Formats: sequence, structure tokens, C-alpha cells
Amino acid sequence: MNPSQQSLEHGISHQNLKRTSCATVLTLAYQSLGVVYGDLSTSPLYVYKTTFSGKLSLKEDDEEIFGVLSFIFWTFTFIALFKYVFIVMSADDNGEGGTFALYSLLCRHAKLSILPNQQPTDENLCAYDASAIEDSEDTWQSSFLKLFFKKHPRFQKGLLIFVLLGTCMTIGDGVITPAISVLSAVSGVKVKITQLHDNYVVIISCVILVGLFSIQHHGTHRVAFMFAPIVAAWLLCISGIGIYNILHWNPQIFHALSPLYMLRFLKTNGIEGWLSLGGVVLSITGVETMYADLGHFSALSIKIAFTCLVYPCLILAYMGEAAFLSKHHYDIQRSFYKAIPEAVFWPVFIVATFAAIVGSQAVISATFSIISQCCALNCFPPVKIVHTSSRIYGQIYVPEINWILMCLCLAVTIGLRDTNMLGHAYGLAITTVMFVTTCLMTLVTVIVWKQGIIKAIMCFLLFGTIELLYISASFCKVPEGGWVPLVLSCLFMGIMFTWNYGTIKKHQFDMENKVSMSRILSLGPRLGMVRVPGIGLIFSNLVSGVPAIFGHFVTNLPAFHQVLVFVCVKSVQVPYVCENERLVISRVGPREYAMFHCVVRYGYKDVQQENYNFEIRLVSAMIQFVQVEDEDVPQVRTRELSIDGVSVDGLGISPHTSNMSYCNVDGHHQESLYKYESLKILKAKESGVTYILGHSYAKAKKSSSILKKFAIDVVFAFLSKNCRDPDVVMNLAHTSLLEIGMVYNV
Repeated sequence: MNPSQQSLEHGISHQNLKRTSCATVLTLAYQSLGVVYGDLSTSPLYVYKTTFSGKLSLKEDDEEIFGVLSFIFWTFTFIALFKYVFIVMSADDNGEGGTFALYSLLCRHAKLSILPNQQPTDENLCAYDASAIEDSEDTWQSSFLKLFFKKHPRFQKGLLIFVLLGTCMTIGDGVITPAISVLSAVSGVKVKITQLHDNYVVIISCVILVGLFSIQHHGTHRVAFMFAPIVAAWLLCISGIGIYNILHWNPQIFHALSPLYMLRFLKTNGIEGWLSLGGVVLSITGVETMYADLGHFSALSIKIAFTCLVYPCLILAYMGEAAFLSKHHYDIQRSFYKAIPEAVFWPVFIVATFAAIVGSQAVISATFSIISQCCALNCFPPVKIVHTSSRIYGQIYVPEINWILMCLCLAVTIGLRDTNMLGHAYGLAITTVMFVTTCLMTLVTVIVWKQGIIKAIMCFLLFGTIELLYISASFCKVPEGGWVPLVLSCLFMGIMFTWNYGTIKKHQFDMENKVSMSRILSLGPRLGMVRVPGIGLIFSNLVSGVPAIFGHFVTNLPAFHQVLVFVCVKSVQVPYVCENERLVISRVGPREYAMFHCVVRYGYKDVQQENYNFEIRLVSAMIQFVQVEDEDVPQVRTRELSIDGVSVDGLGISPHTSNMSYCNVDGHHQESLYKYESLKILKAKESGVTYILGHSYAKAKKSSSILKKFAIDVVFAFLSKNCRDPDVVMNLAHTSLLEIGMVYNV
């Protein structure tokens, strides 16, 4: 496998960019066109159309078109180029980007994580250390912010809600982008077939959307090789047409790049000019994708693709369309397709349709990734996650989300039926996400990068002011379609926050109701507790101690396996966890109990489904733990009573039914002891492995408020009933599964 293939399959996310060749970076830059820039490159289809959809009209002096072009140019330059390419993309989390990457950086550096089961040993992960700034000391500003969040836990929860707001708006983007991209592309056919009714345009768009969502289970890698050429061809087409329109219609359009035209535009048009900015902001749709897809490529490759091809091509396209509009004031609603020369109309129309599909595909795939991350952070109910590629890590398919997105996308397309209204909805969604990123970047600048608060505030004021200006303009379009992302974000926010709240309450119940081993041992003789052959894997939410569900199990069925392992699957605040750091084994009680604790750690971008045999990996880790443990045991001499190698305590093993023996254990016999316990584990494995899962139901206490009862007893209960059960998520065979029902009074 050559370096280019390796970089594509695993991403350049492990600080190995410096060792990559120039050819590899250029190859990644080319391939990023199809995945990263599909959404951004199709914006010219609807920017001018949406901007002039209100009362704003073109006048003879062309002040309006020059002002809009000036706004597009400087917005594209400041937000896309300066903010994202030069600043935001430097804030990577082990090569990963996106809202959760920024949140993860803050959680690790400022101890803001509200994830349960976090341990000090998690800080020893290689991915955790890689993001730390070497030999850096906290400034007084960063120390103040850390102390502030530590003393005010409510602000930690508020930060999580803020991050979820941006995440939900991004999911809403996954609904709106396919609708507006495909509908805008298909509507171009009316330029040539003027008698075609709008209903047929909507029907054709819906057919394309159904086809797009129906092929998602095949995975993007099967058609990914087509994406980059399509987007590259599209960019070259629109830039070439832009140059033609500039030379043919108005070479003086370059004057519009002066920022003075922005001031004239606002001064002349007043409120209507301000409201029209909700359409201008559509020119930077997709800039978040550059940052979110950082892990699939590299920062350098994405920057090269943007600065060398995407940026100049799109600027030329917008300038060319503005030049055309300066001479054709009445073609504003179909200006993009009207500006295409007659000879190349149909080829460009076909390329535009394919480019719209590519742009939609990128957003849909990003939505799958976001949902997977939310599941890992206990902010979304478990869903089925399918790997669509055995070679390229991170390409996933989520069936439930796919069909939900399709239904919502069709509903929006049929319900709104107008790209202008879709544009208003789109603008509010993307501006909110960008503002969330700006706020998080301000905190990262101070807390993670240890920069002065003055620099952070200056960047916030520069970019935040621009984004708030666009948010205010987009918010005024709520009655005209802007309500769509608000409804969608409120819906997903309610689901995420309720699920996170219910999960935390269940974890608190587990922590408060741990079972002591002394109690289990005291119950042993009275219950007639026995040990049966095999390995029992009891899944719980605790990284230490015995969960309440085990006490509930042994009191109803006083028997458990010869080797017992309490398994806790948890997420940590890093994007990925290396395989050799995945499992953490420890003992529960003395050696003779044959009880272990296994913590299975995943990063927020890891898919919690193993490609290897978990049982074999677990047994291997246990044997390795026993070996290391014996090497660390001091060579002291002890005398213990054994029954078939298991000591007689309160574990319910009768000495009358087994072979009893005393053995001397000293330093010379530790190796044989290790071998004996290893053989015992292997023998138990041969007898079979049983998965014991808790089928718990959360119920609000009688003294709880009405709101809490509604959240737990209605919403959380509904989500728990309709989400994927743990056995389905982990793909367990029903023949080796044992479920234990238990009610959690939270």
C-alpha cells in the first residue's frame, strides 16, 4: 500500500503530516474536493436568487448588485479563508475537527467533562497526551476560566447545551442541504422547458432524493472515486462561465470588491438591505465541513484545495453572475442558469445536478458521524451503526437516521416547494453553527493555546460580530422558512438533553447502590450460592465496584460463573483509542474469587463495534494481567486452602464436593501460580461465555416534579423502548445472552 492510500484510509491524524510526501498531500487535496467541498461549491445555485427574493430590487445604477457582491467577497474571505482556513483548522484534536473536537479539547484541558466514569488513568492515553501543549504553563486568564468552570458546574452543563445546539443545527443542515441543492439544480430545467409546472420539478427532486438516501447502505467509498472529478469539473465550469460573463457583460465588476460598496448598500437600502444578508450568508454554506472532515484528510491538503482552486473559482463564479445581473435586472430568480451560454447549457445542467447530489452526500455522511459521536457521549439513544468500508476507517451508515433524514427532507421539499424559503431556513442553521464554533474557539484560544484574553476577544468581536449580523438577518426570516431549523433543532435538542439527563440519573443510581462483596459473601451460605463452569460477563456502567444488578441477580439465581468479569464500556474525551489501550483489567476482591473488572474505552469518534473477537481479546488481556500482576507481587510466603484451585471463603463452594489441598506460595511458585490461573481462565473460556445484560427501566421518584416525571417516565421511557438494545448494538448471539430486569428509581 502506497503512502497516498494509507493517508486516505486512516487520515493524517497522528502527527505524521511532516513525513508525508508532496505528492501525497496533493492527492489528498484533490480527493478532498468530492468529500469536503461539494456543499460549498453548489452555493452559487441559489445565493443571488435568495438574496433578492424579498423587497430588495435592482436599480439602474447597479449599486445593489455591487453591494451584494462586495458582501459575498468579504464574507467569503473573512469567514471561510481567515477564520476557518487560517485559525480554526489549527485547533485539531489529534487530527480531528468539528464541534465535538473543540469541546473535547476544552474538556481535557479545563476538566469540563460531564461524562461519567472518567478516571485519572485515562490521561495516560497516547491520544490524550498528544494534544497537550508541551512545557506550557497556565496564564492567569486560563487559570481564571478553569477555576470559574470548576466553581460553577451549571456553566459546564450550559456549555454542553451550547455545543448540542450547534450539533442539532448541523443535523438540521443535513435535512435542508439535500433539499435545497437538488431542488435548485433541477429547477434549472425550467429555463429551457418553460411550460414545465413546479409540481413536476418537486416530483423529480423527490425521486432523486429517494434514490440518494436509498443507496446510502452501499457506502460512499463505492462511488467516492467519482466525487472529486465531478466537483472539480463543476468548479472549472462555473469559473470559466464567470470569466466569460465578466468579459462579455461588465468588466468593471471588479470595482465591487471595494468594501465601500457594502456601506453604500446598507445606507441606501436600510432594513431591506440588512434583511437580504440572510441570502448572502448562503455563500459560505459548507465551510464547517472543511473543519469537520479534517480527520479524513489533513489540514494542509484541505487548505491547498481551498486556496488554490475552490476560493478563486467560487469568487469568479459570483463575480460573473453579478456581471450578468448588472445587464439583466429581470432575470434575477433564474440568473445562474440564464448566465450560462447557450452552447454549454445542458452539459453544465447535468454537472450541476451531479454536484448537488455530491454536496448532499457529504452532509448526510457528516450527519451519520455526528450521531455516532452523540451516542458515544451519552447524548443520543443507541442506534445501529454499520461500517460501509472494511478498509477506510470512519465511513459508517446509520439506518434509522438515514430514513428519518429522508422523510424529513421530503417533507421539507414538498412542504416549502421554494428554494427561497429553503434558503432562509438554511441561513439560520449555518450561521448558528458558525457562531457556536467562534465561541468555542475563543475559549480554546485562552484555555488550550494559553493566549492572552485580548487576542481572544478581538477575534471573537471580529468574527462574532459578522456572524451575529447574519444571524439577526436570518432570524427575521423565521416566518418565511427560518422556522424549519428551529423546530428541528428543538426536537433533536429535546431528545439529546433528555437522554443525557436520564443516562446520568441511572449512573447516579448505580453509584449509590453498589453492592459490597462482604454482603454477597454473607448471603452465600444462606442462599446456597454455587459457581458454574464458564465465564460470565456482566455489563454495567461502573468502572469499579459491584453493580446493584449483580446483587439482584444472585439473590434471585444464587449461582454465577467460575470466572466473573464486570465489563464497563465507556467513552473518553479523545477521538480515538488505540487497540493496545482499549481494555483495562483489574481484580475484584482477592485472587481466589476469580473476579475481574474490565473497562472498555472508546473515543468519541470510535464506532463501538469491534472487528475482532471480543471474547478472545478479553481472555488474552486477562491472562496478560495475571502475568504482570504476579511479576509485581513481592516474594512473600503464604499458606492458603484451595479447592480445585479456588479458595474456600463465602463463595458457596462446598469443601465436601471438591478436592481440598494446601499449597505453599512463594516467589519460586509464582510462575506456576500464573500458569495455573491462566489455564483456569482458558478452561472457563472453553466451557462457554455468557453475556449478562441489565434490562433496566428508569422511573422517576414519587417526590419528583411534574417536569422530571414527564422527562423520565414519558420521553426517556419512550426513547429507551424504541432504541437499539445493547445486545443488538454489540451483535450478541441470543443463545449466550442473559437479561436481568431491574427498575431504577431516579
